[in-house]
Amino acid sequence: MNAIQTGLELGQLLITPAAREALSPVEVNAALNRHALGDWGDVTGDDGVANDEALKNEGRLFSAYHGSDGLKFWVITESDRSATTVMLPEDY
Repeated sequence: MNAIQTGLELGQLLITPAAREALSPVEVNAALNRHALGDWGDVTGDDGVANDEALKNEGRLFSAYHGSDGLKFWVITESDRSATTVMLPEDY
């Protein structure tokens, strides 16, 4: 977990229709909790560093996780912290 931030404001929580259909509520809630605590999941080193900088500079935050069946999904928090969206990569 990232020691820089805990309890990140997520704003309005949104989920795309495809992600809602493919993921269980337990998986979504677990990912949102991890994201809010600064655990960016399965992102590259550069994306992790970018997230750490975004915490300091109010930038967009991006996390990647996998459902129990291995399905990759993303959690993105807007730079103004007004909304966080759970989506599948193909929804982007």
